[in-house]
Amino acid sequence: MAKANRWRRITRTEAFSGYALVSPTALYALLLLAAPLATIFAFSFFKDGYLTVIREFTLQNYIDAWTDEVFRAILARSLFVSGMVTLTTVVIAFPIAYYISFNVRPAMKSRWLFLITIPFWTSYLIRVFLWKVILGFNGVVNSSLDILGLIDQPLNMLNNVQAIVVTLAHAYAPFAILPIFVALEKIDRSLLEAGQDLGESRLMTFWRVTLPLAMPGVVAAVLIVFIPTIGDYVTPQLIGGGKVPMVANLIQARMLDLDNKPMGSAIAVSAMAIVTLVSLVFLFLNRRFLRVQK
Repeated sequence: MAKANRWRRITRTEAFSGYALVSPTALYALLLLAAPLATIFAFSFFKDGYLTVIREFTLQNYIDAWTDEVFRAILARSLFVSGMVTLTTVVIAFPIAYYISFNVRPAMKSRWLFLITIPFWTSYLIRVFLWKVILGFNGVVNSSLDILGLIDQPLNMLNNVQAIVVTLAHAYAPFAILPIFVALEKIDRSLLEAGQDLGESRLMTFWRVTLPLAMPGVVAAVLIVFIPTIGDYVTPQLIGGGKVPMVANLIQARMLDLDNKPMGSAIAVSAMAIVTLVSLVFLFLNRRFLRVQK
């Protein structure tokens, strides 16, 4: 009886209700996210056999990966491309989010956000193909330049890092605009008025008040863009023509083309570790920035 009463008291608490509410989602995430990641992590310590995986512990996969110049070069390129995409996206997204938050009438803000989400109506693959059409030899850009008489022959705008950066920046721009907009909307406008009343210029008010208060949105935008773009597979394959591979293309080649799942898993775990490290460094620098601004 005492155990029954104790269990009844536990089930009536808010904590139990909260755990019961999130448990289906937590179980779903555990099965579809944690289990595959744990499998890849385990495979990275196994040996590769002919068309099979030998379940014997080894660190040789990580040694081979990090001593391979190809892997280091592709990982460095992936970090560079992802960093350029993140920088380009945030630089473009911040003025747009700022304009919507501070210059658009409240009744019109929802319409602007609706327009920003329109690209999500189409498949990501279709958007990438559209950029391939735009930047192709007979694409929109080359055709327009040819009609204007600015070029004698089509420009090669595909199969390079610049084309990949442009395509990814366009694809992930809405992901950066929305969190920055939310952060800007939370700023108390009276703080900006107080800054100007104290003699600060609009530029200094932006630098010392608006930007620090908007940094949580900027950080969210950076992480939302940086983390998925470093592992993007489709854009380097289509826009880069397979000539500018990134780390996801290398993982695919090792796991499927060469059927070396342990090596592919080691590369995947290494890439995830690097992304985690870079994200933590950025969060640390952001905390230092906020501390200095205070």
